[in-house]
Amino acid sequence: MDPRRLLTFRTVAVERSFSAAARTLSLSQPSVSNQVAALERELGVRLLKREPAGLTLTHEGEVLLEHADVIAERLQLADSQLALASRAWRSRLRIGAFPTALAGLVPAAIAQLRRRYPDIKLTVDEGASEDLPSRVRNGDLHLAVAFQDASQPRIEPPGLERHDLLRERFMVALAPDHPLARRTQVRLADLQADEWTVFSTDGIIVRACRAAGFEPRIISLTRDQLAIRALITRGLAVTLAPELLADAFTDVALRPISGHAPARDVYALLPPGERHPLTTPLLNALATTAHTLT
Repeated sequence: MDPRRLLTFRTVAVERSFSAAARTLSLSQPSVSNQVAALERELGVRLLKREPAGLTLTHEGEVLLEHADVIAERLQLADSQLALASRAWRSRLRIGAFPTALAGLVPAAIAQLRRRYPDIKLTVDEGASEDLPSRVRNGDLHLAVAFQDASQPRIEPPGLERHDLLRERFMVALAPDHPLARRTQVRLADLQADEWTVFSTDGIIVRACRAAGFEPRIISLTRDQLAIRALITRGLAVTLAPELLADAFTDVALRPISGHAPARDVYALLPPGERHPLTTPLLNALATTAHTLT
């Protein structure tokens, strides 16, 4: 199978247009069409269907596109890793993490790393846990910090190395003058009459409420920590906050959950092959910081 034809097919499949793919690849439209036709002859199957609304993939085309995506990701990763040979890039480390880790875990690890490597240059990006693996695979990030609900089956993103950092429990976050804030522990079931702010309608917080026997009355869907704090401190909503936010939520009453408390596993993702020379020191700094938080 000619890899150039495969990558040309991938561009056509993504763009759903020969002309758009030609512009993306800086080729003529006949050249793109001929390459895809040659690939179909080589494989002996039809990959695309021409319909009034545009191009669509056949079943065989969908199967091949999955493989083409993986190959394109590895080529991007190879390009990124080979760029490390250039001295100009060796000192810049690109990190991705979910929002709470950026507030409570990553900064402390970076500070520890800077004490050993004071001239290091960093790029730190926020990202959702479901989006970070692909960015590590294609070389956009050298390392990512993600999480998963500890009650769910273990996630092992294909093609990446997972390094567990910590398991953190969730606590109830209340306004300081909330009637339950005087308790040393709070049962989730006692909050079923309250209004809630959550990250998503099917995440850890909502699943914990359902496990406690009620559907939370959601008034806010946000990942913005400032917005969450404002809603809670003004008595407009309650939520569950992970332990990583304990130092940041100083104006909120955080109380342990009575009974079974939801938890999540926080882990680092590393790419295969050649890595940035400071990836391992950063991973060690994250592990050391995580140990101090547990």
